[in-house]
Amino acid sequence: MSHTQQRPDLGLVLIEFQNDFASPGGSLHDAVKEVMETTGMVDHAVAAAEAVRAAGGTVFHTPISFAEGYGELTKHPYGILKGVVDSSSFVKGTWGVEIIEELSPQPGDILIEGKRGLDAFWSTDLDFILRSKGITEIALAGFLTNCCVESTMRSAYEKGYKVVTLTDATAATSLAEQEAATSFTYPMFSNPMETADFIASLSGEKIADATRGY
Repeated sequence: MSHTQQRPDLGLVLIEFQNDFASPGGSLHDAVKEVMETTGMVDHAVAAAEAVRAAGGTVFHTPISFAEGYGELTKHPYGILKGVVDSSSFVKGTWGVEIIEELSPQPGDILIEGKRGLDAFWSTDLDFILRSKGITEIALAGFLTNCCVESTMRSAYEKGYKVVTLTDATAATSLAEQEAATSFTYPMFSNPMETADFIASLSGEKIADATRGY
């Protein structure tokens, strides 16, 4: 009979599960809705979070937020952050910046503050907290598959963490981008896994041994 291993060395990093992305009416929801529905990413992220908590690991929430007027950014943003500014997304004090109800932080979870860019490590104390808790393996889920999740994945890989990316707990702005990132980029810097396989690995094999061919 399988049983859940205790994994205090494991962290699940949830990236930008906020209303502006994940809820109907959010400023960027229409852009990610199709992929969200295809992957079932919110339900998978909820399941992963419950499994990690049950295994004695830690769930980290890494929302992005900006003051009204986006004073933290250059006066002439470009690329993905220009899209954030132009759509008035993730402004402090608004409904859009709040973490979705399904993934509200639970007792024992850690809320990482200060995310202003793509990489969840860059402007936050995520690395310090992970290391202080003795966490050596992290699983990633969230938005966008080929942007903030990918940036965080690459950074975690460079920092020496064992990295898992939950391919069906992420979403991009198109199915083509989703498939390209999870099929070609993710295997270079992580062990890509579906959530069911990740959860199963907590009852037996180590995460890195439970991947499908990576």
